[in-house]
Amino acid sequence: MSAPALDVQGVSVAYGGGRLALRNATLALQPGRICGLVGMNGAGKSTLFKTIMGFLPPLRGQVQVFGEPVRQAQKAGVIAYVPQAEDVDWDFPVSVRDVVTMGRQGRMGLLRRPSAADRDAVQAALARVSMTDFAERQIGELSGGQRKRAFLARALAQDARLLLLDEPFGGVDVGTSEAITGLLSDLADSGRSVLVSTHDLGTLETFCDDVALIADRTVLTVGPTAQTLTAGNLARAFGGRSPLHDPARIPERALEVR
Repeated sequence: MSAPALDVQGVSVAYGGGRLALRNATLALQPGRICGLVGMNGAGKSTLFKTIMGFLPPLRGQVQVFGEPVRQAQKAGVIAYVPQAEDVDWDFPVSVRDVVTMGRQGRMGLLRRPSAADRDAVQAALARVSMTDFAERQIGELSGGQRKRAFLARALAQDARLLLLDEPFGGVDVGTSEAITGLLSDLADSGRSVLVSTHDLGTLETFCDDVALIADRTVLTVGPTAQTLTAGNLARAFGGRSPLHDPARIPERALEVR
């Protein structure tokens, strides 16, 4: 059998002072599948993403990407990351094309000069997310949905096999949301693997093959969407109440996993 696209085994992470930010988290994602990561604010999702990306070293446990340690996967350009809007400096003076070209840096030579193949990949990625007409626009001038499309184009230009998307649907219009879900489904059909955090429970079944529920800084359960997204499991993840059956009782901001 081929190795999982992502294999997180018993990972614990501590911040300064020894406080655990992630506790014995275990999660596996198979090639060609989309997994939604869902839970309350502060549950540990962003810490999990940063650990998968190699930004935070595990205190215990290990992370492998297609059977390789994270460092090797990063060097090979296997992992692409689409961050939350809050994690980006929108005042930095770069164009949309510059941002998308960053996805090609791992494939450039020592001088970091884009080749014709790099430029073609950037142009194709911009076209795929309908951002060609905005290529020379400064990134901070874009709307929320356009910004998400630009960073998704960066991931496409990288041609990564594993994509991590942190709240890609926050602050976007319906058209952009549908475009993103359609693109993710196409990527999965082509063999790519996707881990996407979202608080939009109503759309999970439309594009996610699997769901991982995270609470109290650990992954509670992972499995096929229809089997995992139950009232009982959601009640465990959301402090005894199921937002699936009574969304008015859980404020939208509480459904965001940080």
